[in-house]
Amino acid sequence: MGGVPGSKVVQFDMGNLTEDFPIQLTLVAEESCQIMDRALEAARISANRFLLRDVGRLDFHLKLRVYPHQVLRENKQATGAGADRVSQGMRRAFGKAVGTAARVSAGQKLMTLGVNSQNFLNAKSALVRASHKLPTHCRIIVEKGAKQVS
Repeated sequence: MGGVPGSKVVQFDMGNLTEDFPIQLTLVAEESCQIMDRALEAARISANRFLLRDVGRLDFHLKLRVYPHQVLRENKQATGAGADRVSQGMRRAFGKAVGTAARVSAGQKLMTLGVNSQNFLNAKSALVRASHKLPTHCRIIVEKGAKQVS
């Protein structure tokens, strides 16, 4: 294959890693798909930036639950003048590695976010912002502390 490109995801755990938060929200994929490492990183950045600004660095724990293992390849096509003489078409079309993706099944957990009860609405908003960056419909589940929210 010629090597695996490095993952674009910088961090998988953010915020306060030591505290056990009473409320835990999870972003769950509703359908099977492949999520590129760039999309995972964009979702992580949008959620993390919102939480740092509105909640504070010590009042949340965000964990990315998927890792981009799947190597994506692309058979580049030559373009421009004389491309028909240079191009091989579909002959030996294995392709070069261009990136990695996480293969996600329906119902799989993508991100988990722990917060205190006063930051519940901000946490929910952060996960909604992250879901807009992903190529599948997502839903938010309250895994722990549902009684404190209602």
